[in-house]
Amino acid sequence: MNLDLPPLTWLRAFEASARTLSFTQAAAELHLTQAAVSKHVKALEQHLRRPLFIRRPRGLELTKSGAAYLPKIQDVMERLAIGTREVFGQRRSSVLTLRCAVSFAVNWLAPRLPDYLNRYPGKTIRLLSSVWKDAIDSDDFDLDIQYGNGQWPGFNSRRLTWETITPLCAPSSPPQVTDDLRHHRLLHVLGYHEGWGIWLKAAGALHVDAGSGLHLDTSLTAFELAAQGGGIALGRKSLAEHALASGRLIAPFDLALPIDEAFYLVEPAGNSTHPDAGLFADWLLTVAQASGNVRNRAT
Repeated sequence: MNLDLPPLTWLRAFEASARTLSFTQAAAELHLTQAAVSKHVKALEQHLRRPLFIRRPRGLELTKSGAAYLPKIQDVMERLAIGTREVFGQRRSSVLTLRCAVSFAVNWLAPRLPDYLNRYPGKTIRLLSSVWKDAIDSDDFDLDIQYGNGQWPGFNSRRLTWETITPLCAPSSPPQVTDDLRHHRLLHVLGYHEGWGIWLKAAGALHVDAGSGLHLDTSLTAFELAAQGGGIALGRKSLAEHALASGRLIAPFDLALPIDEAFYLVEPAGNSTHPDAGLFADWLLTVAQASGNVRNRAT
């Protein structure tokens, strides 16, 4: 830490006092006493070994050093405020905060999200992507989209997708029969319980080692590697639709095996829901239904 950098409390007291030319007005703005603001400014002057104000009976006047220092402090504080907004967004009370698995956010949600924003102008969302199945924290997120079996104690979940899995590869070198997969690199995505083992068993590919190949942390990476000819990915329906529609990947086999795991919209049980959470949830479930990912079946 730079030992020459004054404490932020001193700088805030100086900035407010210099802008208003009044310790009293600065104190009201900062929710401090006039004596506390005066003390902070005095400490800053002692630290800098230079007076910043001329104290007159009817108010304050900036010294040349104080006048030169003020725009520097204001610039730093403005950049700090901008950086804070960029990283942490606006206040939770005005912005709906949604966390979403990164592959689902990129492949499924992002192409559909403009519809919500166009339908409800003025509504905004803070979207945070996650890779791993981090614990759901209602203090940090209003809504969460998680992959799993729908069971999260203390939270309500509504199913968004009904998944199938099938191998995906580049169009240039597809395997001809399932046993040909033993000559290809299998791409596994960490965190999925239902994977190559159950698909190969259902396909009767008895001579393929289900544990061979590469292990990756997102479907995004697996799909890109497969598209570049680096292996065979096992695609989930909701995540693979864009790559299949674009032709970057193809499904060389007809077997699309239904699985139990799916993506769920998760929210805290109780009454702590954000005012826009219900609106967004209704839109999301309607879009999922229209996309053909949701079956008419209760969770």
